[in-house]
Amino acid sequence: MWRHAAFSTRFLRKKAGNAAELQLVKEKQKKKNMTTAGLTAGLERIPDQLGYLVISEDGVLASAGELENDEHTAAVMMQMVRTASRFKLPGSAEPPFKRMSVTLEDFVYMVTVSGQKVFVVKRQNNQQEPINA
Repeated sequence: MWRHAAFSTRFLRKKAGNAAELQLVKEKQKKKNMTTAGLTAGLERIPDQLGYLVISEDGVLASAGELENDEHTAAVMMQMVRTASRFKLPGSAEPPFKRMSVTLEDFVYMVTVSGQKVFVVKRQNNQQEPINA
């Protein structure tokens, strides 16, 4: 009987430990989802957007639309940002840029650097003909 009670106590402790770990994992996932929602809240309201990426040095933090899980575009955009960041004005402490546009025939990538994150939005390119007066 004592042996069975000791086994039950160890089993319950182990289960409680697993439950605590499970709760911790759930809380971390909830925080991650809230953080991701905070990162992308404004991106989803951009007119004519076809998709977006939120990138850090560690990789893609969030993505949606035509850019969902697009690691290749993320890598290309990060390389463009790194390259453009090397062009600093002499004597300036400011970063060389905050925004960059990559314009193609049918769409445009709008890139914004904020803190340690790079936000990329793919938008429909609604080019307007110049007005001749």
